[in-house]
Amino acid sequence: MQKSTHKSTFIPKIYCNLFGHDYEVSKKVTYYVKEYTCRHCQKQLTTNSNGLLIELTPKFREINAILERIHAKRTIRSQEKTLASSIYS
Repeated sequence: MQKSTHKSTFIPKIYCNLFGHDYEVSKKVTYYVKEYTCRHCQKQLTTNSNGLLIELTPKFREINAILERIHAKRTIRSQEKTLASSIYS
């Protein structure tokens, strides 16, 4: 059973070693922070504070979750202010 697991992960890794990773956006955390996943080997990356791609570790996964929560609250609050100002204008 382990041979099939090894075989199923071996081919995508070889593909990525030969041709490079094929990353796609898997999650939009904020307007400028995104998480990426390779379509073949499932390697995950995210953007750091400098805008560079780095490996998505549990620490960065937690940071992204907090950023996403803060961003969602600010977006909602901004929309509420816009609606309130348009009603009273």
